[in-house]
Amino acid sequence: MASPPRVLTVAGSDSGGGAGIQADLKAMLALGVHGMSVITAVTAQNSLGVQGYWELPAEAVRAQFRSVVDDIGVQAVKTGMLASIELVETVSELLAGVDAPVVVDPVGVSKHGDALLAAEAVATVRERLLPVATLATPNLHEVTQLTGLIVTEEREMRAAADALLALGPRWVLIKGGHLEGEAADLLVGPDGAEHWYRAPRYDNRHTHGTGCTLASSIAAELAKGREMPEAVAAAKEYITGAIQAGFALGAGIGPVDHAWRWR
Repeated sequence: MASPPRVLTVAGSDSGGGAGIQADLKAMLALGVHGMSVITAVTAQNSLGVQGYWELPAEAVRAQFRSVVDDIGVQAVKTGMLASIELVETVSELLAGVDAPVVVDPVGVSKHGDALLAAEAVATVRERLLPVATLATPNLHEVTQLTGLIVTEEREMRAAADALLALGPRWVLIKGGHLEGEAADLLVGPDGAEHWYRAPRYDNRHTHGTGCTLASSIAAELAKGREMPEAVAAAKEYITGAIQAGFALGAGIGPVDHAWRWR
C-alpha cells in the first residue's frame, strides 16, 4: 500500500492532550496524513494552565529531527513551542536544509496566558526562524510580540501582515480570532494579494489548542499537495468545526474536538 503524506511537528508536549504535539498529531490523523514528532519541551499542563515546562537539550531535538528526516522524509513541517534561544537557533538551522513547506506557529504564550517562549528568544524567532518559514501563523498577541504593532480592528491586519512579511516568511496568515465579530483571518503572500477567510464565531469557551491545530492542519493540507490559499481554506473549515465542537475537560478551558467529523 502507498504510504500517506508525511508531516513532522516540532513542538512541545501538552500533558493535558489539548494543544502542542498531541493536538498536532490528532489533527494530522483526522486529515489523512502520517504525523511524526520532534519534542522540544515537556509541559505540566491541564485545563487551568501551564504549571511548568522543561526544555529538552538541543542535541536531543537535533537527534529526533535527523532520525525522522534522514530515514522517513517529510512533505511538510510545522513548528510550535520552541521555548529558548538555543532551541530556536537549533530548529532554524535544521529547517534551512529541508526541501518541504515549513509552517511556523510562533508560539509565545498559552491559551491561559502562560509564557512558552523566553522573552530573550523573541529576537531570535524574528531573525532566524521566520526567514526559513514558508508560512507564519501569528495570532494578534504574537503580532505585537514580533512587530510591536497592536491590531484592534480588522482593517489593521494588512499592515500587520506586511510587517511580518518583511521579516522573511514567504506567506503570512494573520489570525483575527481575538477581534470582535466574525472569526476573520488574512493570508498574504509573495504577490501581495489578500485572501480572507471568514467563519462564524461560536459561543464556546473550550478552544484550547486552536492555534496548534490550525497550523498543523495547514501543514497537512500542504503535504497533500494543495496550494497555500486552498490549504488554508481547508484548514480553516476543519478548525471551525473543531471549535464549534470543543468540549469541557477539567475545571478550566477544554480543547477543540479534533474528531468532530467522526462523531
